[in-house]
Amino acid sequence: MTRPRPSVGPALAGAFDLSSLKQPAPSRDAPAGSSPGGVEVTEANLETEVLGRSNHVPVVVLLWTPRSDASVQLGEVLAALATSDGGSWAFATVNVDTAPRVAQVFGVQAVPTVVAVAGGQPISSFEGVQPPEQLRRWVDSLLSATAGKLEGGEAGDADEVDPELERARSLWDAAEFDDALGAYQAILDAQPNHAEAKDALRQIAFLKRATSRPADAVARADAEPTDVEAAFAAADVEVAQDQVVEAFERLIALVRRTAGDERAAVRSRLVELFELFPADDPRVIAGRRNLANALF
Repeated sequence: MTRPRPSVGPALAGAFDLSSLKQPAPSRDAPAGSSPGGVEVTEANLETEVLGRSNHVPVVVLLWTPRSDASVQLGEVLAALATSDGGSWAFATVNVDTAPRVAQVFGVQAVPTVVAVAGGQPISSFEGVQPPEQLRRWVDSLLSATAGKLEGGEAGDADEVDPELERARSLWDAAEFDDALGAYQAILDAQPNHAEAKDALRQIAFLKRATSRPADAVARADAEPTDVEAAFAAADVEVAQDQVVEAFERLIALVRRTAGDERAAVRSRLVELFELFPADDPRVIAGRRNLANALF
């Protein structure tokens, strides 16, 4: 079994169109306001600070306005995450009031909007404010999806592969799940914000459980629709077979039929399965919404 490389989610269509920046800038009166953090992107530094830099590390760009408290608050959370992650990704901001043509390059429709750029291309985006834990998962997914795919770290970083990380990857590739779990856990113990190790621990624990499920798990669960453990087994098999929506719908239906501790257990399992995927995966977004409707 090979080590999967998760995607970050639906990318923006096409590449950046910089042609508008070659035209004379229109006069525009814009409210002043200090950036919530990160590098402030302008027409002059867009190519170096976003497109060029994204060849080395992912660049998360916040399109914001000082007229929106939500924009400022989102920027402060992202800036704090970038600082805590120690340079594994870069944070930049675009004030849509003072840099409207840069906002046009990103195709922004509303603020706040966040766009992730890697290798000079937009690879994921979302609109609106997200809770800090959701942002943490989104950034982790971004780092995991781009790990090993860019030219290297910031200038001056060594382009060497961590031998402990390489060992952990090899164990995963060989389906030696117990040893791989131990190897990735050791990496995470030493580097608590290591995105690949975090993601790998979730993925391997799931794979270890899913591969132990009986081949007829789905049929058993269909025959006993109120059996929680049977539903868990079937959902694992369905996710492993990329029948993700079916797995989510199975457990959400079970949430509606259960109560108390059983309902809490089903909810917890669903959240665990959601976290196997990027936070902006449409299947996860729909699953979370349907779960909320089932609970309330």
